[in-house]
Amino acid sequence: MADLTIFMVLLALGYGFGRYAELKHYKSIIRREKEFRDIPAVTTKFPPLSKAVDAELVSGSVVISVDYFKRFIAGLRNLIGGRVTAYELLLDRARREAILRMKEEARAFDGHIIFNVKLETSSIHKGRKNGVGAVEVMAYGTVLIKQ
Repeated sequence: MADLTIFMVLLALGYGFGRYAELKHYKSIIRREKEFRDIPAVTTKFPPLSKAVDAELVSGSVVISVDYFKRFIAGLRNLIGGRVTAYELLLDRARREAILRMKEEARAFDGHIIFNVKLETSSIHKGRKNGVGAVEVMAYGTVLIKQ
């Protein structure tokens, strides 16, 4: 009985703190996406036609860990199959954060557009039974610099 109580308390704490951190991060992402919307990031391989400009490689990288509650829910979902929405939200946050960090670097160069944007995603920590512990997302592209 004591083990079940401890498990339930840990699960509730994982949900509460994880949800709080996730919501706080999403608010930060939304605020910064508005701030950087003047720097488009596109996947086209060729830059838009413009007068002579300089170009630099820019990148942004982030590592985000899975909280205890999401790990538990994902384990249950693996038993019955289907979409693992807990990990989908994790990857959404990581991708958006990596793109924002790339745009921050582009702004430091006084860039006006990032083209040939690529995203790389990897699991960097395997927990018990090869469960995902953290994911890294790296965004990179070429920024055109204003002259």
